Amino acid sequence: MAVHTVASSTSSTVDLGPAAALSCRECGHRVPLGPVFACEECFGPLEVAYDFSAYDTDTLRKRIEAGPASIWRYAPLLPVPEDVADKPNLNPGWTRLVKADRLAAELGVTGGLYVKDDSGNPTHSFKDRVVAQALEAARAFGFTTLSCSSTGNLAGAVGAAAARAGLRSCVFIPHDLEQGKVVMAAVYGGDLVGIEGTYDDVNRFCSELIGDPAGEGWGFVNVNLRPYYAEGSKTLAYEICEQLGWRLPDQIVVPIASGSQLTKVDKGLRELIELGLVEDKPYKIFGAQAAGCSPVSTAFKAGHDVVRPQKPDTIAKSLAIGNPADGPYVLDIARRTGGAVEDVTDEQIVDAIKLLARTEGVFAETAGGVTVGVTRKLIENGQLDPSKTTVVLNTGDGLKTLDAVAGTGLTATIRPTLDSFREAGLA
Repeated sequence: MAVHTVASSTSSTVDLGPAAALSCRECGHRVPLGPVFACEECFGPLEVAYDFSAYDTDTLRKRIEAGPASIWRYAPLLPVPEDVADKPNLNPGWTRLVKADRLAAELGVTGGLYVKDDSGNPTHSFKDRVVAQALEAARAFGFTTLSCSSTGNLAGAVGAAAARAGLRSCVFIPHDLEQGKVVMAAVYGGDLVGIEGTYDDVNRFCSELIGDPAGEGWGFVNVNLRPYYAEGSKTLAYEICEQLGWRLPDQIVVPIASGSQLTKVDKGLRELIELGLVEDKPYKIFGAQAAGCSPVSTAFKAGHDVVRPQKPDTIAKSLAIGNPADGPYVLDIARRTGGAVEDVTDEQIVDAIKLLARTEGVFAETAGGVTVGVTRKLIENGQLDPSKTTVVLNTGDGLKTLDAVAGTGLTATIRPTLDSFREAGLA
């Protein structure tokens, strides 16, 4: 499963900060930094390995706190050059952590409930974090075109990041995505290509393109740049803990598409513990899926270690990955931390979107409806402890998935008179 590389793709010629090598998650085999994503020994997934040995905890904490209000405050812990904040990029991150007291009251949470609202990123989803990481790797390895397979949010993030960096972009999506996401991906001027089929069909096509001469010089952020791209999700964990006063949350609810976000949130929490930046204590990670695409939830409930693919059929299209690459690792993390993986119906997703909006003024896309809906279900099932500090992720803006709440509209239509106002029962 070796992938096409470029001449500059060796660890001796790239500057990716503290990144030391790529390491196989299965067998531990190490390879030099480069645009590869699968182990040549066992075909397991590669991830970035670091050398943090020179860091002093107090000095590192002060350096982070003095850094920019973006993910680049954590540059010492990421595969990026030290001067990354000075380069043309979208500078995502440092989004708000909303103390959701009114939502907590609705759900019966007494231990503190927070919503990590990533709709405030430049293209209004968490995907800006991961693309920012992939962009730096693409620069380091000399790629000239930025690409991806996407369920929508990633397409927009890649288009915007490439435009900002002066690179060409060509992204591939299922042909039937929400129109808002299609427009947002297209407006940045890159090539946007619809593929007839599901996201899994799109992803397979991109894997074929990488091995073809037509893909020469292309950096696919979630394929041959995946080890670097995935590290962007760690910054969610970093920010949550720093915003909580350098404390671990007791419980965190994360949406599952490929599963990569959940696994990297866990990695980020473990790194903070190892570096001494937070106190080591137990935490639980819960995964959230839509019932219409719930392969990981199905496997978890059945006690299986193998995740069987499903054909997606849900309004939560940003999570509609029927064959999630990191599914087995999500199962491991949920079980290791004492968490769970649960799913909710489309109707429950819409109800949760409206609940979050009316209680906290946060308009979430369908993935946010999934996490809030699953949180409510986990509390009702007794799996999530309402007396513990809980963080729920909202990974995107509801303006991207307006179709999901299309039935929401005017309370009344009245004449421009006080009598009409009173007759409508609005006084």
